[in-house]
Amino acid sequence: MTPAINAAKKARVRYRIHEYAHDPAAPSYGQEAADALGQPAGRVFKTLLVALNGDGRRLAVAVVPVSGQLDLKATAAALGAKKVAMADPADAERATGYVVGGISPLGQKKRLPTVLDASALDFPTIYMSAGRRGLEIEMAAADLIRLTGAATAPVGRVE
Repeated sequence: MTPAINAAKKARVRYRIHEYAHDPAAPSYGQEAADALGQPAGRVFKTLLVALNGDGRRLAVAVVPVSGQLDLKATAAALGAKKVAMADPADAERATGYVVGGISPLGQKKRLPTVLDASALDFPTIYMSAGRRGLEIEMAAADLIRLTGAATAPVGRVE
């Protein structure tokens, strides 16, 4: 069990776990998950960490579809910051307790401000990392919002 799965179990939300054989050579962990699960990339979400206002110690979480990219300006606005930049991967791992490619918005070491792309509300359930590469958790966006205290905003940009 990962901390993400334990958090969902403890909260008694409905969820499903999906495991697949992770290929370390995969160019995109998120797209690899979507392909392995047979799901559209817009329904599988990646968890990204950003540094607020240029401060690498003040981090926040953005959860966006793997089919696109994070809109930094929209994310800053949603988080009430002047600007955000992608967090250093080592800082992201230290803050969450997960490795890059397996960072889940659930069960992080410390609860960070979180924003979920509004497109998540278009699906009955969404998929996201369950805390390690090759392991996804599926749940309703409303449950993810409740468990993380996430705001929703259009922070994903379609490529």
